[in-house]
This record gives sequence, structure tokens and C-alpha cells, in this order.
Amino acid sequence: MALYDTLGTTYGRTRRADPRIAARIHAALGDATDVVNVGAGTGSYEPARTVLAVEPSRVMVAQRPPGSAPAVRAVAERLPLRDGAADAVMALLTVHHWTDPAAGIAELRRIARRRIVVLTWDQRIFRERFWLVRDYLPAAAAFDDSRAVPVDRLAAQLGGARQEPVPVPHDCTDGFGAAFWRRPHAYLDPRVRAGISLFAQTGGDALAPGLAALADDLAAGRWHTRHAGLLTLDTLDVGYRLLVADV
Repeated sequence: MALYDTLGTTYGRTRRADPRIAARIHAALGDATDVVNVGAGTGSYEPARTVLAVEPSRVMVAQRPPGSAPAVRAVAERLPLRDGAADAVMALLTVHHWTDPAAGIAELRRIARRRIVVLTWDQRIFRERFWLVRDYLPAAAAFDDSRAVPVDRLAAQLGGARQEPVPVPHDCTDGFGAAFWRRPHAYLDPRVRAGISLFAQTGGDALAPGLAALADDLAAGRWHTRHAGLLTLDTLDVGYRLLVADV
């Protein structure tokens, strides 16, 4: 549970909610009257009707902006809430950090009266379509292989959730893993990488050769030649998925 007490110290600088992704999440929540955010971090994407945030890291809780919903420090696997505590529960880019995802999903189902919304990613698609991990950072791809929970498994554990693709805008304001797919120079910035758990946890030594190769390809123009097609796109589907389940 101390992971984000270390990784999250600068999280608020590069992880700001993107309004287009926020709109997708809020639409998925539907007309829920009250929402609990599990694995809430600094509070990105919380709608105004959020009544409680659950987050184990004190560092992340400390970065929540004034006026945010109250936060309790706890883990998804043991939520300190009664059965049916909220109309809807959301868990955004957090399941891969849980020690027991199945237990955490069971807890979401226990406290939700009507709906659960989970934002995650399909590792098979991510590996295939995201050029950074595919071409430059195989160690990071291998690390994600070890922690990503298969989307179909999560959907089944949620009781048959529907899956909605979440394409990433080319100018995404939330600096998560593939947010800079059309801005490759950003991945050379250690401040950007510090806000992405995939790279922060893989470690600098494992990333160094691939980042050096990326820097060389950018300087020589090879990256832009190889990925000219990407530069014409406004969004890219690299596997991020909203799972929406009615309970």
C-alpha cells in the first residue's frame, strides 16, 4: 500500500483529467445519485455527485484539491462500507494495483446498488498497437503482462459487464501510459515517466536502452517517417476500455 506514497509524489503535475474521457466516464455512470470512487488517487474524473473516495496512499489523498469528496484510506479488497452503500461505484486505472483483484471486484459489487464502472485496458491490444512498448520498451511490456488483468475476466467477475472502447485523444491532458502516443518526445521527460506507474515501476536501468533508441530515432527523423500515419489521427484506440455493469 506504500507504492503510491513513493510513485505519487508528483502525480498531480502530469495527471489531470481529460474532459473527453471524463465525459465518457460520467455518461457511463448514468443517472446515479451518489458515487463512490475506489482507488481514487488525487480525484481525477470524480463527478460532483461523488460522496466518498477510497484511497490507501496518504500522499495521493494529500494531493486531492480543495472541495473534493471526503476520502478514507482503505483498500479495495476491504472496503469500510455497508452493503449497497452507493448508487454507483467507479474504479479507474486501479485494478492492476490491487493485491487481489477478484476480491476487490466482489467488494465493488457488494457496495453498489445499481452500477459499477471500471476503466482498465486490454493488454493484448496495448502491446500490439502502442509503439512505445512494442518497439522500444519490451521490459515495460513484460511488466504489464505480469500485472494486467484480462478484460474478459474482469467483465465476467462484474457479472457480465459491457465493454466500451476509450480512444485516447492526441492532445490528452491526462498523462497516463499511452497519453502521448502522438507526442513521442514527452516520454523522454523523467517528470512525465514519473507519473506513469508502468515506467516508474519497471525502473530506469531497464528503460534506458529503449529510451536512448527513441531519442536517436527522433533526432534522425526515423520515428516520424515510420509513424507518419499516426500524425494524421486525432484519436487512437490502444486498448483502454470502460467496463459498465448493472447490479
